[in-house]
Parts: sequence; C-alpha cells; structure tokens
Amino acid sequence: MIQTGKAPISLMTFCAILSISLLVNLPGLAVTPMLGTLSEVFPKTTQLEKQMLTVLPNLVIIPFVLLSGKLSLSRHKIGVIMAGLLIFMACGMAYFFSDSMMMLIVVSCLLGGGAGLLIPFSQGLISDTFAGKYRMEKMGLVSGISNTSLVAATFVVGWLSHGNWHLPFAVYLIAVIPLALSFWLKKIPRNELLPPMASPSSSPDVAAPAATGEKVAGGLYIGRLSALMGVYAFITFATIVLSLYCPFLIEKKDWSPSLTGTITSIFFLFILIPGYAISWIVKILKKWTFIFSALIMTAGLALFAFLPLSWSMCVGAAFAGFGYGLCQPLIYDKASRTSISQGKSTLAIAIVLSANYIAIVLTPFIIDGLRSLLHAHGNGTFAFIVCFILLAAYTVMAFLFRNTFAFAVNKSYYQDKQPSSSGQQPAPAKKS
Repeated sequence: MIQTGKAPISLMTFCAILSISLLVNLPGLAVTPMLGTLSEVFPKTTQLEKQMLTVLPNLVIIPFVLLSGKLSLSRHKIGVIMAGLLIFMACGMAYFFSDSMMMLIVVSCLLGGGAGLLIPFSQGLISDTFAGKYRMEKMGLVSGISNTSLVAATFVVGWLSHGNWHLPFAVYLIAVIPLALSFWLKKIPRNELLPPMASPSSSPDVAAPAATGEKVAGGLYIGRLSALMGVYAFITFATIVLSLYCPFLIEKKDWSPSLTGTITSIFFLFILIPGYAISWIVKILKKWTFIFSALIMTAGLALFAFLPLSWSMCVGAAFAGFGYGLCQPLIYDKASRTSISQGKSTLAIAIVLSANYIAIVLTPFIIDGLRSLLHAHGNGTFAFIVCFILLAAYTVMAFLFRNTFAFAVNKSYYQDKQPSSSGQQPAPAKKS
C-alpha cells in the first residue's frame, strides 16, 4: 500500500493516477521536431499554418482546463477523465488518416480539448488522495513524469520523422497506458475523491483561514489564487522564450540548426529533474527555495542575453529549466491549498494551470509588441534581455515577499517533526 497522509491506496491505483501525467504536456510541443518534414510533405504550407499546429492546441486547452475544473465539483470525476482519455486516444489515431495541413490542425485542436479535460486531474487526484509532505512529493513526481514524457516524445518524433510522415504522431497513442489503468481509478476511496464542501476548520489540509479583509469568493481565496496565477504566468513567460526565440538567434549567427534542438532538449530535461527530488531540494533550500529558483532563472537568461555562445546557451538553458522545474510542483501544491475545502482543490488547480497556457499563447505577442515599440527588430537577443530584466525584478520581489503565501514554503515540508499545535494534518496511517 502507498502511504498518503490520508487513507492508503494500492500501488496500481497510484500508477493509474500518475499515468495521466504522461499526456498533459504533449499537445503542440511534442511534434515540433517534425515541422521541417511537414514543410516538405505540404510545400504550399505557410509559416502561420505551421505555427497554428503548435499554438492552437495550447489555446484550445485553456477553456477546457477551466471546464474540467468546474466539472471536478460534480460526482463524475472519473467520467470526465475517461472522456478526456477517449478523445485523446481517438485524435491520436485520427492523425494517421489526416492528409492535409488543415486536417492536422483540426485534429490537434480536438487533441488539445481532450488534454484540457485531463490536465487539472493530473494534479487534482494527487490533491484529493495525498496530504502534507506526501502531497508535495507526489506533485513533484507528477511534474517530473509529465516533463519526462515530453522529452522522450520529442526524441521519438525526431527519430520517426525520417520515415513515413504519419509515424511521429504515434507518440499520442501513449494514451493507451492511462486508458488501460483507468479501472484502478475507481479504487480511490470515495470520501477522498468526493470530499464534502467543508469549512476551513474541518479541513486541515487546506490553507489557513482568511485574514482580516481577505476576499473569498466561490470557495476560493482570491488573493492567494491571483498571486499564484501571476507567479506561474510570469515564470512561464520569462523562460519559454528560450524555446521560442532561440531558433532565430541561432539562425542570425549562422550556426547549425541542430543546436536549437540541443538547447531545447537541455531546457526541458532540467525542468523535469527537480520534480523527482523536490522533497530533498526543499529540505536543503528551506524558505529560500523560491528565491534560489528566481536567481538561477535570472542567471540562465543572463547567459542568453549577454553571452550568446553555444556552450553558454546550453548552460543557460539548464539553469532556466532547473529554476522553472523547481517552482512547478510547489505552485501545484499551493494551488490545492487556495480553496476553503479540499472538495474545490481541483478547481483551484485548474484556474492556476490556465495561467500557464495563457502565458504560452501570449508570449510571442508581448515580445514582438515590445520589439516593435522599442524599434529593436535587428537585436537577436532582445527577448532574452527583456526577460533578464524582468526576472531580476522578480528575484527582488521574491526576496521582499518571501513570507507571503505565493513565495513561502511550508515549514512542515523541511522539518522532521511537526509541532502538534501547527494545525497540520495528523500522522499518516500505519501501513496495512
């Protein structure tokens, strides 16, 4: 049995929950290595159409993530998950019958809808079934698995793109794994899967009660939720420029296009590493965790902005990826504690996750708008300089507000013993 800080669950149920994470990062990003191949298959394809193939799925994900969060309040959570898995699997098979760029774009949008239904539950089920340090560790595992899946998928897509052009889309058929394991989701204790919409005092694993004057609406702490959304959207914006604008910088310097793939792979590889060791890292960094992540992301963008050499950009991608990956599971964990009851934690997670996808979609418009405004079209490092300046300011803010909900780390996560009066959850049940 797997200890959760609540009722223990079986190993197969735990694997079923984790398997959903295999899919959440794949729409759009997984097929980027084969865009060059599609240009050969469809020679009349415009640059805009190729961008739509990667951007539109992330745009479609946003409303479906919010819809999924709303549906999580119903008694049909497993049904919503099954619907998302079936849509994802059907789209994975539909790619093999698509023979035009327009059909590929339509299928990709449908795939984004299916993924949007699943994304909140990849963390929401962890929030439902785990508590305290157990939950933070498993949030890290979810983050690590989802990013590992993306790194592996981009490698497989690049390898398969040299054969039949339909073959790379086979990476989406990985949905067969969570589908096969979905039966064990029904083994989640019903009182954990559908907790009552309780008051804060009867739910020890949510955030502390609202402070004087703090706004609560729809069962959510608005101030805390807004702060998390701002932090997540900003760090996504400030680091995703590496994969969006690195190709243009490399092209401007007449370097090998393969360097783009190397830098992107390093970036996503280092995003996944902290997820597997989040508990250990937090025990070392303690309350300085968010400040350290801000510093290392700033250092990574500085290398791109002021020392744009092949080796330094690889190091910069590693720094930025590690800092971003360190924040992800902590933000997911905090999001689950912005509701007044455990019953609305998935909705809170869905709202925070939507900020991530909004940032991905808006980043090119923001950077290109600033470039036009400042007449910096000839500057290949413009995007990195802007994000370095913003990250430096963010680092100062993280230090100044280090004791606020958005940047603080729960002491119980790095202290071996929890004070009995701290209001934390009771010790986990013994293994049965």
